[in-house]
Amino acid sequence: MRLDKFLSKATELSRKESKKILHAGEVTVNDEVVKDPGLHVDVLNDEVMWVGESLSVATGNRYILLYKPEGFECTLKAKEHPIVTELIAVPELASLRIAGRLDVDTTGALLLSDDGSWLHRVTSPKHEHAKVYELTLADPMDSDAQATAVKKVAEGILLDGDYEPTKPATLAFIDETHARLTLEQGKYHQVKRMMGYFGNKVVELHRASIGHITLDGLEKGDSRFLSAEEVAKF
Repeated sequence: MRLDKFLSKATELSRKESKKILHAGEVTVNDEVVKDPGLHVDVLNDEVMWVGESLSVATGNRYILLYKPEGFECTLKAKEHPIVTELIAVPELASLRIAGRLDVDTTGALLLSDDGSWLHRVTSPKHEHAKVYELTLADPMDSDAQATAVKKVAEGILLDGDYEPTKPATLAFIDETHARLTLEQGKYHQVKRMMGYFGNKVVELHRASIGHITLDGLEKGDSRFLSAEEVAKF
């Protein structure tokens, strides 16, 4: 399949818009930047990514929730660690793509599917599907520092290297070193970078939910298929 056609099918972009993001160097195929819209893509075996998110076109109707444990990479090809698909016992694993990756040391809710348009709806900020993260900080924050952080996060902050501030988000402290952060977007290493903005470091990170999907009933490493109702809510 042509790359521009693949992008159009995997996202809500038109063919013209797909060519624009290609020319901007925002798309990689198997970890290499590609600008040629006519490049042939193997929809089952090639990994196509747009600004860090893996894309796919629909080849089936599988929608899976995985409770990701630490020590697993959110990638389709093993690098330094085992990959998350090793935890899922379904055929044709190569056709699955991930909605919103998690770092190797991060745990929590991970959605996988072979329906590219659905995956894009899950991750696209314009659809405003909230993701809740539970985090542990290296350094305690007193009440004044907490109040400042809550206010700035609610307003949006300009992270180092970005051109636009983060979308308004909700930060709630549980105590001096534990907090819950609710985001409607997914910038690269966003949670860790946001806490770094306040001079702190995230030492433990867990994604508790994606939209209406929670990890209720699952243990680390467990997975399940989503119901038709759960799929439709996205």
